[in-house]
Amino acid sequence: MQPHHAHGQPHAPTPARKPGGGGFYRLAGKGLLALLIAAGGGFAVYRAVTLITGAEQEPRRVIEAPIRDSEWLELVEDLEKASRAYSGRVGIYIKDLETGKSWEYNADRRFPSASLIKVPIMAAVFERIRDGQLSLDTQIKLTRGLRVGGSGSLKWVREGTSLSVMEIIYKMITESDNTATKMLIDSVGMDYLSGAFRGMNLEQTNITPEGMSLSSRPVRRENYTTAREMGGLMERIYAGKLVDREASEFMLDVLKHTKSRTRLRRGLPLGWEIGHKTGLLRKACHDVGVVFSPRGDFVIAVLTAEVPSYSSAKTFISRVAKLTYKYYKIDADLAGGGSPGRAG
Repeated sequence: MQPHHAHGQPHAPTPARKPGGGGFYRLAGKGLLALLIAAGGGFAVYRAVTLITGAEQEPRRVIEAPIRDSEWLELVEDLEKASRAYSGRVGIYIKDLETGKSWEYNADRRFPSASLIKVPIMAAVFERIRDGQLSLDTQIKLTRGLRVGGSGSLKWVREGTSLSVMEIIYKMITESDNTATKMLIDSVGMDYLSGAFRGMNLEQTNITPEGMSLSSRPVRRENYTTAREMGGLMERIYAGKLVDREASEFMLDVLKHTKSRTRLRRGLPLGWEIGHKTGLLRKACHDVGVVFSPRGDFVIAVLTAEVPSYSSAKTFISRVAKLTYKYYKIDADLAGGGSPGRAG
């Protein structure tokens, strides 16, 4: 295994904030994105509702009890033990966005990206939107050649149906819809995506036609990524620095609507908000996202490969989430000055 490292404050911490923002993006965080798409309203309705409401930007959230150095060291110790004990390959990157503390375990090792590839695809499409080559209203027709099996509901939609880019992005992320992904790839082109990935400073994250195959067997040219690069994308989305602030806020709101209730989501309490994306293919099982906790928001990327079973990998990822919950929750022990992690 590659060496792992725990850092105190390697560089200036990313300011923790409760994403709000301007324009129609803000409404997604209030749950209206899903409702408008379900109603078929599209971007025009979205924009109209925003103009009517004129909501103000939410203030920056104040964290009264950020995680302490001693607690962080205990958390790192627990995470390291769990990672070493799992029989599959593991890559983890965690960063506290309030204090700047980070911990990594094989964070630069390459893993088959599976559906995590859909996060940089989403960002690349938003770059096209920023540059005026597309809009969220742009209609893409579903043809027979774009229909793909596996995850998602678009494979059942009638051939010839037109969907907006906004609807397709939403399906690609929240349902991990493979047909939606192929529609976007066909629209912008594989070469464009490869260049856009490099423009995002993704050195290990690549995309190939073979890598998009749903085959359970190894492919000639796989899509790869790392825990550090996927965690870095989530941090840039959180900070409003991926593409631009409005696009980042929109992307984060979409990630918060991911329908998966396993892996990271299962290891966290229901009251905690998380924006995340899962991946599962060719003995690789992942989850990466931003967790909004009472003691500060944090990025968490957990990648696994060569797993003995998908169920064991999902359980392991949930365990990692549960370990972070032990230290990021607020309870009577914290109020009394004790250590929440060792309080049972």
